[in-house]
Amino acid sequence: QVKLVESGGGLVQAGGSLRLSCAASGSVFGINAMAWYRQAPGKQRELVAAISSGGSSDYADSVKGRFTISRDNAKNSVFLQMNSLKPEDTAVYYCNGVVVTTTFGDDEYFWGQGTQVTVSS
Repeated sequence: QVKLVESGGGLVQAGGSLRLSCAASGSVFGINAMAWYRQAPGKQRELVAAISSGGSSDYADSVKGRFTISRDNAKNSVFLQMNSLKPEDTAVYYCNGVVVTTTFGDDEYFWGQGTQVTVSS
């Protein structure tokens, strides 16, 4: 069974940094486009950052210059480095993306379970 497993969330003071990790586990033969989303209480889930299979990245305006998405294809993993954190970054952060699940190249779309990030003022 394939899963996306996030880690690295926690409590940090404003101005601090956190690095989120997301690893695809199970019968995995690679990862394609991947992304990080977040959902704050009472708000809709929003796209934070995305990275293509070739490494091109895109960011929400609210995090540009502060967050960096990266990937390690050998480890079927994607990361989100978050610097200069603000209280408004507080949310549950979700990893999602396309995982190759067979040697023939079949792929499926998965969501992780989420990891809480809390930024105190």
